[in-house]
Formats: sequence, C-alpha cells, structure tokens
Amino acid sequence: MKILVTGGLGYIGSHTVVELQQSGYEVIIVDNLSNSRIEVLENIEKISGVKPNYENFDLSEANLCADFFRRNADIEGIIHFAAYKAVGESVEKPLEYYKNNIGSLLNIMENMRSFKIENLVFSSSCTVYGQPDELPVTERAPIKEALSPYGYTKQVAEVMISDFIYAHPANSIALRYFNPIGAHKTALIGELPLGVPNNLMPFITQTAIGIREQLSVFGDDYNTPDGTAIRDYIHVVDLAKAHVIAVERMMNKKQKAAFEIFNIGTGNGYSVLEVIQSFEKTSKRKLNYKIVARREGDVEQVWADTNFANNELGWKAEKGLDEMTLSAWNWQLSLK
Repeated sequence: MKILVTGGLGYIGSHTVVELQQSGYEVIIVDNLSNSRIEVLENIEKISGVKPNYENFDLSEANLCADFFRRNADIEGIIHFAAYKAVGESVEKPLEYYKNNIGSLLNIMENMRSFKIENLVFSSSCTVYGQPDELPVTERAPIKEALSPYGYTKQVAEVMISDFIYAHPANSIALRYFNPIGAHKTALIGELPLGVPNNLMPFITQTAIGIREQLSVFGDDYNTPDGTAIRDYIHVVDLAKAHVIAVERMMNKKQKAAFEIFNIGTGNGYSVLEVIQSFEKTSKRKLNYKIVARREGDVEQVWADTNFANNELGWKAEKGLDEMTLSAWNWQLSLK
C-alpha cells in the first residue's frame, strides 16, 4: 500500500517513514525542507534498506499540490506532519502559521475528495487542551482557548477534518502528541532543527556539546513540585509506531467512528529540571543552564491519560525518560 507522508524528512516524519517501510508499506515523501535536511533521505535508506520516493514542494501551494496528486492517484493513505510547530515563533509570526498549517491541510483534503483517497492520519497535539482542568488529560477533556497561534491551528485543523469526514466518504485518526524527544537507536536520524532550537531536548544536547552557550529554563515559579513546567515526554520511535498502528486500523476497517482521536504519550509528567537531571545522568555531562522568565504561550503542566490509546489501539509507549535522553545525546554525538 502506498502512503504519502508529508513532512517525512522532519523529526517525527522520518522516524515514521522508517517504521512504515519496515512494516512493508511503500512510502512517498513530500517535504519542502523548511525545517529538515535532504541528508535524512539517505539515512532513512541506511536504516530500512529502502529509499522512499521524495518530492520537494510546498503543500500550501494549491497548484503544486493538485499536480502531485494527479501524478500519484494511487495513494491509499496520508500521514500529514507538514506544519510549523514552535509555540513561541507562532506568537511572533501568526500569519505564516495560518497559511502553512491550515492552507496545506485544506489542499490535501481537496485532493482527497478529488482522487477519492479515504484515509488520513493527522499530526495533532496536546496543545489543543490548553491548561486542562484535570490531570491526566483524557480525549474527552474540553478544548480550551488556544494559548498560541500554533495551538489554534491544531484546533482548527481537527474541526476541518471533522467537517470534511462528515460530508465526504473518508476516515481520519488524529493523534494528539505530547512531547516527543529522543532519536533512533542507530543515531542515523533524530531531531535536527535548522537554526536555534525551539524545543527543549535539542537545546539541551546542543548546549552540552558546546554549540549553545547556555540553556534557558523558562520559569521556576509554576505551581509544580520544583517550579518548572511539566510535560509528558515520549520517545519518538514509540510515537512513530503509533502512526503505523493508526494506518493499519484504517486500512483494516477497524475504526469505531469515521473520525477518531487518541492521546499519544506515556502517562507520566516530568518537569524541565527532571529532564535536565536525566540528561546529566545518562550523558555524564554537567549542563550549563539558567532560570529565566516564563515564555509566552507555555502551559504550566500537562500529561496524558493514555488508557484509550492503550486499550483501543493496542499501543503503549515502551521507553523511559533515561532511554530518551541517552538516545538524544547519542544522536548529537553522531553529528560531530
């Protein structure tokens, strides 16, 4: 079966392509390299033994998107990763986030309708919950007002998909990720943002290796045990495997509803300082960090109730925090 993976050279996308290929799927990648590197394509091939087909264009350009689908009308499913994803940057550049994140999804769904493609896995986020009233947060928790344009694009995207599925013969599964970190065990692929990282883990590893002078910890006055923000960190390979299971669920007609939503996390919350402590233990490096003011758009604490995903998908995160931080460090070392 031929699966389109948008943003397939990015961090989560590349790991998912590997898992798909190792499960026997034919993969075609669309990625405009706005936050990824072409070298990832070769490294995917080194891991899986298969070089996926690849095209470079911007999915928010409607004519290019339509031309691609005309040439690839045999696609049977789509995993849509391609989106800008930095909370802080989205506050500074909201229009870019709306054009890219919402525009690309609109174009994809228009072509799903035109070419009768029925299966879409959407890369959503726990950001849609805002600061939940209760923790751990379940899929039934109310959607709060978004704290950033990035979060709002994920909320809008889920509504768009729901409306599309209601009106057209199609199926979708939205996976609400918590915080993916870590890297593939081969250290051939991992998180490699262009420019200054917006996410915690690459900033930690780049600081430890000397690329960055110091890590900023945004706030130590939150209502948490050590004052720093708490997140549910999940190993990227565990997350990638959830996408393969979601694709198989749709292909095998096992969905209980045309549009399903699952939390993809570990069910455990770790503070920023706990992540730093784990990294210092596994890397045997002392990290240079300082406490600074809170960052606009950040939620105080959130972690997942994963029971629905565990029971309904038959999926469960397997890797612990130390394994995540060590794999991220091994990936950083491989880049030297």
